[in-house]
Amino acid sequence: MNRIDTIEALEALYDAPVPASLTKVATRMTPLYRQWIEAARFVVLSTVGPEGTDGSPRGDDGPVVRIVDAQTLWLPDWRGNNRIDSLRNIVRDGRVSLMFMVPGSTNVVRVNGRAVLTADPEVTGSFEQRGQHPKLVIVVTLDEMYFQCAKAIMRSGLWTRGDDSALVPTAGQFIKEQDRGFDGETYDATYPEYAKSRMW
Repeated sequence: MNRIDTIEALEALYDAPVPASLTKVATRMTPLYRQWIEAARFVVLSTVGPEGTDGSPRGDDGPVVRIVDAQTLWLPDWRGNNRIDSLRNIVRDGRVSLMFMVPGSTNVVRVNGRAVLTADPEVTGSFEQRGQHPKLVIVVTLDEMYFQCAKAIMRSGLWTRGDDSALVPTAGQFIKEQDRGFDGETYDATYPEYAKSRMW
């Protein structure tokens, strides 16, 4: 294997960056980025900590984050599986990246910055879904934001190909692969109804 282990070797393989890929970077929320992010109901939160990295999907029934000001985003931590890997990482290393996606759009908007956690009742209480409030809110201070060019989503046909989800393993099958005694079929059959009461 021809391992690339220096920046010089890496850069020798590529042309200079496309100028627009550098000029598109904003260090504060602009009106157009605000419009895009307010339309996003889904984001991938990436964090780093002593045990390694973590990428966590986050979604909501409406904007997935609240834009507080030109440098601040609030991301409510709705109910999940309680592993809290991302949250542990943020406590120990505040560096975060957010990747916002909007169904049908071939663009992706990326935010890099730093985060802290708050359980302030005024902050958590300002979010409500179906009578529920998050235990805490991730407060992201934006360092830079930019859109990702459309090629990856275009290549993958992410929103257009209509792949059959029946061709991939289910959650129950994934668990049973690690725990042979697990009833994966019942898990898959009952999960949609179970999740309805634990969405927020």
